[in-house]
Amino acid sequence: MNSEKNILIVEDDSMLQEFYKVLFKRLGYKCSISENGDEIIDNIVNRKVDLLIVDLNLKNTFLNSKAIDGVSLARYIKQNFYTLRIPILVITAYSASYFADDLLKEGFADDYMLKPIVNFDLLIQKVDNLLCQN
Repeated sequence: MNSEKNILIVEDDSMLQEFYKVLFKRLGYKCSISENGDEIIDNIVNRKVDLLIVDLNLKNTFLNSKAIDGVSLARYIKQNFYTLRIPILVITAYSASYFADDLLKEGFADDYMLKPIVNFDLLIQKVDNLLCQN
C-alpha cells in the first residue's frame, strides 16, 4: 500500500515543493520536504525513508562552501551503512546532467530526471519502480 511508503524530497524551489507534495499525496504516498542537504544528514538515520528525491543544485551551496549540495548528499547516503539501501532519484537541470550521469555510473544514484519535468507519467513510473525495488 502506498500510504506506508515515505518519500523524502530535497528541493529548494518552493513551487516544486508544493507540486511534489500534491502529486505524491494524491498517489497515496507520505511525503516530506527538506530544503537542504545539511538537514537530511543530521537526521536521515532516525527516519524511515523509502525513497529520496534529490535536486542536485540546491540554493546556497555555491555561496556557502560548507553547505551540502545534492551530489554530496547522494554520495553520503550511499556510503553510509544505515542508509545505503535507500533508492535515490536525482532531479537536475539539463545543463548539469553530467553530474547525474556520473552519480549513476559511480553507484551513488539509482535513476535521474531532467528539469524541467514535462513528463509527469515518467516521473511517477520512476518513483513507483524505485519504491518496488525497495
